Amino acid sequence: MTEATSATPAPDALAGVLADAPFVRLVATDDGDALAAAGLLARALRATGTPFQARVAADPVPADPDDGVAVTVGVDRGPHAIPGTGRPASTAAFAVARALGGDPDPVVALAGVVAAGSIPGADGSGDALDAAERAGRVERRPGVALPVSGGAPGDQEAGAAPSRAEALAASTLAATRYSGDPEAARDALAPLGLPADPDADDRRRLASLVAVDAVDGDDASERAASAVERALRPYATDGPFETVGGYADVLDALAREAPGTGVALALASDPDDSLRKSALDAWRRHGLAAHRALDAATVGRYDGCVVARVDASEAVLPTVARLVRDFRSPEPVAVALDEGAGRLAVAATGGGHASGDAAGEPTDVGDACRTAAGEVGGDGWGTPERGGVSVATDANDAVDADATAALAALREAI
Repeated sequence: MTEATSATPAPDALAGVLADAPFVRLVATDDGDALAAAGLLARALRATGTPFQARVAADPVPADPDDGVAVTVGVDRGPHAIPGTGRPASTAAFAVARALGGDPDPVVALAGVVAAGSIPGADGSGDALDAAERAGRVERRPGVALPVSGGAPGDQEAGAAPSRAEALAASTLAATRYSGDPEAARDALAPLGLPADPDADDRRRLASLVAVDAVDGDDASERAASAVERALRPYATDGPFETVGGYADVLDALAREAPGTGVALALASDPDDSLRKSALDAWRRHGLAAHRALDAATVGRYDGCVVARVDASEAVLPTVARLVRDFRSPEPVAVALDEGAGRLAVAATGGGHASGDAAGEPTDVGDACRTAAGEVGGDGWGTPERGGVSVATDANDAVDADATAALAALREAI
């Protein structure tokens, strides 16, 4: 499918369109930033009494309802879009929600910013950070960005939130020797002797452990040192999760693992215990599966990209690609390939170039995936920094050859 391009409207312009719309259909890409942005817009529409529908799709296609308008979030497609290129979609949605006369939740906006790979206060999120700080809703502190405080070993009851070790093992904001393995995380934490209610020094020791372990492995890339910074010195918050970064990690996982739960969470100004537990369960399941798939992967380096051959679900594959890009790849493009399922996911650094080709044009992952899919008769989709290809399967085991051909076509396209 060919990407349609639209100019990103000013907040007042899009707010005007939404204010006059009898019905709004929001379609967000399957990532935490777009999910947060859709939640901000939906809450603003609800406050103004405008009927709406919100959903998540890997490849959003705008379709104006007969009695309203459609807004794509996370991709630049259609007449009304918040693409998330240049700055996180959640920062633009925060501005649009304000222009609608609402009082958007700055913590949701900041969670979207972190999910987009940025940090609170950067990339246009200064207004959201100022609003959160003025309201006393966030506080920067030492430590690691997890969605739960966890507690000391043995404190957890059956059915309770994840322990600190489980949360550390499931977090996709870092990749360490104990990621995906709660028992190994417990062993790593044991020497620290962290109490149930850690003080600033305790949190600093935990942050030091994670920072060192993220860059210390033989397969850690140079990029890992900067990538892990998103997980360090988090903003504590009064939101449904312990930190802004932990909230971001949950939203990003839900957008792929349990999009219905993700939409419900993004829409809820005060999520109840049942919704919060469902969100944490899906996040934990997703994060552990992503790290385990990465640990079992066969990784190869090519000119311009690193390919991790894995056995992973369709929901987990994009997270594996991002983890490879951030913590394992010396190249600007990372591919997670599941040959058996005929699927691949791609993640690239912003404006990345192939090694030795710094003067070349930045890679547009979405365009590359669509081109590759066209070569093999599959489906391709994506944004400038991430995307995917799916090829058809048959009863004669032809999918392996098709997936390999898709990878070859993708390497040529990037």
